[in-house]
Amino acid sequence: MVSLQQELASNSYPGRGIVIGKSNDGKYAVTAYFIMGRSSNSRNRVFVTEGEGIRTQAFDPSKLEDPSLIIYAPVRVLGYDTIVTNGDQTDTIYDGMASGETFEQSLRCREFEPDGPNYTPRISGLMHIEGGKYDFAMSILKSDDGDPDCCNRYTFTYDNPKAGEGRFIHTYIGDGNPLPSFAGEPTKVDVNGDIDAFTEMVWNALNEDNKVSLFVRFIDIATGKYETRIVNKNA
Repeated sequence: MVSLQQELASNSYPGRGIVIGKSNDGKYAVTAYFIMGRSSNSRNRVFVTEGEGIRTQAFDPSKLEDPSLIIYAPVRVLGYDTIVTNGDQTDTIYDGMASGETFEQSLRCREFEPDGPNYTPRISGLMHIEGGKYDFAMSILKSDDGDPDCCNRYTFTYDNPKAGEGRFIHTYIGDGNPLPSFAGEPTKVDVNGDIDAFTEMVWNALNEDNKVSLFVRFIDIATGKYETRIVNKNA
């Protein structure tokens, strides 16, 4: 297990990232989703609440260039499940699971983003909380070392996660041109503090120039009730 704070602070451009785990007191299922940007179009965004989830929105609509890969609902809730992703595959997972497919099956019709030469991975997470029990899964759909003819699909599932531990998956290993895709298993990271302390730590650890928005949710495993924090650089 590594320090989430150090993992974030040591990478100037992890891109978009999902953290899922359990609070160190064992009471809460925890997730964080952040977005970063290098272009003015990517940086011109905020998170806004939509239903039980959130949506990205242009901070200045007059400066919005191409909405196709930057405007989407990163978080949606379906019954006992909370879906967190870095693109419009949130809706794909929601619709697939609503019709009886599994998390993994619902993503079979999707691939990495069509933004060559980066071919940004699609990263997704699913938190299931029911009857006082909690498990989660993560997925990454990525090109085969930059080859868009091949889509590599990985799903990782975590039953009964340990208190104070989480998993962190993000789109890029670091900055570059083209941007190098995340590789390997989701990183095991520490999850410390209450929702406000955790939110502050993650936001402060992200690169000041590139960070755009952050969503954090703590879900009470016993009751299913949740608290949410949203931080937008464009406030």
